[in-house]
Amino acid sequence: MSGFRVGLVDGDEALEEWRYVHNVVVPAAAMSVGEARERLVRGYRLENAYDGDVLVGCSTVRPVVGGVVTVIARVLPEFRRRGFGAALYEHALGYARVQGAEVVETCVLGVNEDGLRFARRYGFAEVERYVLDGESDEWVDLRLVL
Repeated sequence: MSGFRVGLVDGDEALEEWRYVHNVVVPAAAMSVGEARERLVRGYRLENAYDGDVLVGCSTVRPVVGGVVTVIARVLPEFRRRGFGAALYEHALGYARVQGAEVVETCVLGVNEDGLRFARRYGFAEVERYVLDGESDEWVDLRLVL
């Protein structure tokens, strides 16, 4: 992991990399370039994670509201269980803390057992399971009090 680094999404190429990771990890919520760009407009902090020059993951930190922040770390399947998720999550969480977060929420696609195990290992507790109207994929919301 000596080559691990995180870069802020700044520009079309970085946004496309972020979107690629998002869509691979969460195919049930695949988004267009316009939808990804909208997250930037809404003040979401989007970052990409690399091992040297190789894209391994991405993260999203939504703006803190009332002390609550949503932090989502995604790692491409072929790079899991190597510490990238932990490093990316800790990086995003550090940013969220500086922004005043007291509670962290995250959302995981129900079939993503790796993501659920990861969240539980970091102390997140399941809050709710649900299926969005008109869809069939189950989502899991989790919460951690700092």
